[in-house]
Amino acid sequence: MLSYLFRPLGAAALIGVAVLSTGCQTYEPRPLRPEDHRLAWHARTPGDEPVRAFAERLAQSGQVSAFDPSDGLTLEEAEVVALVYNPALRLQRLRAGVVAASAGEAGRWKDPTFSCDLLRITESVPSPWVLTPGLALTIPLSGRLEAEKDRADATIRVALTEIAEQEWKTRFDLRSAWLQWSAARLRAEHIEPLLASVEALVVRASKLGAAGEIPATEAGLFALERVLQQKALRKARDDAKEWLLRVHMQIGLSPEAQVVFVPTLQIPKSGTRDLDASGPETLTLRRLREEYEVAEQTLRMEISKQFPDLVIGPLYETDQGQSRIGFFGALPIPVLNANVQAIAEARAARELARASYETAYEQLVGSFEVEQVRQRSLSADVRFLEDEIVPLVDKQLETAHRMFELGEGGALTLLESVISAGAIRSDLVDARLQAALSHVELARLTTAQMHPTVNVDFEDDSDPTSEPELGLQEVVP
Repeated sequence: MLSYLFRPLGAAALIGVAVLSTGCQTYEPRPLRPEDHRLAWHARTPGDEPVRAFAERLAQSGQVSAFDPSDGLTLEEAEVVALVYNPALRLQRLRAGVVAASAGEAGRWKDPTFSCDLLRITESVPSPWVLTPGLALTIPLSGRLEAEKDRADATIRVALTEIAEQEWKTRFDLRSAWLQWSAARLRAEHIEPLLASVEALVVRASKLGAAGEIPATEAGLFALERVLQQKALRKARDDAKEWLLRVHMQIGLSPEAQVVFVPTLQIPKSGTRDLDASGPETLTLRRLREEYEVAEQTLRMEISKQFPDLVIGPLYETDQGQSRIGFFGALPIPVLNANVQAIAEARAARELARASYETAYEQLVGSFEVEQVRQRSLSADVRFLEDEIVPLVDKQLETAHRMFELGEGGALTLLESVISAGAIRSDLVDARLQAALSHVELARLTTAQMHPTVNVDFEDDSDPTSEPELGLQEVVP
């Protein structure tokens, strides 16, 4: 009896084991290796092979000029390094890999379900066991699978645009830090000769004060100005060190990396354009439109889920020694749930996505107009300082020096001229910095490059101690 009973069960079990063995994956642990990563991070340089290979690809497409970090790293070259090693960009690419992994498996049928009913007849009969094994298959009739695939494609497009956004954000953040570092260095370079001049005047004023040719209080003012200039120089040098470390962070190099950077207050022109207020096309607006499409497809998918899928399958039954075969079917009736909650949430999410795009458009146009006004004002300030004020101050300082040497001018006049010259030079550096930062902001507002610079290989089976690679695999099928 037992052999009769378990013969069909054994066959079904063997089939189930065979199916599971072919469809299931195995788990392999991959522990963190912090020390290996630390060593690899500290070993990074701008001349690494991944950076050079990536720079060559960009140069072939005309996006960058020649890449040669051996003579010092320019801002344009540093952007290439950042596109390879920037930590936030690496995470964004890996997040897109998660989206792609999920989207690649969207729209699959549900796994078949094996069931088995076993009953025993309580009356005394020759074959008291009733066995009914079955295999249930879900036939998608609602269109849910197609909606899932369309939604998955939309999420991939969002992920790609987010990578492009992060690439440009990396560039703009690097440009801002680079400009701040360059300005701090320039301030220090302006203060150093000014401090040397003040120190020479301190010696001269001390002698004049000791000889009674100028009051001791005036001589003391030169010493006070020397201390103030020393403080300003120390502050400028500390600012330069801080912003240099920020540049290292943006590029993805360790603080101890021995790299020579070339300071500049001029930024690359890439990514900057005029904004068409009647229909602007920027990365941010594109991403928001794509997120709205995801919301549309999500609502379509949730609505399709309210319609039932057909469940059918073969049946086999043994009853009192007799065997029967057939089919069964089931069709859920959507009268109590009908996916109402998920549909309501998807409708509300679509309206939120619509409002996100519309408000972002309003803010973009307004911010662009404000930044344009600010840009024109800052550029005018720079020109006025360079053409009008700096020449006057330099001339005044030269005259004051000459008169002081001839004994025809007061010490206070010379001191005021020195202080004015230093302040105007500092104002000019600040004005150039603010004008450059405003240019970066205008570029950020109007960036319209729609595709990532890098097509990311989302497979990550390499040695975790190796440097990150930039693959060529397309994420859109």
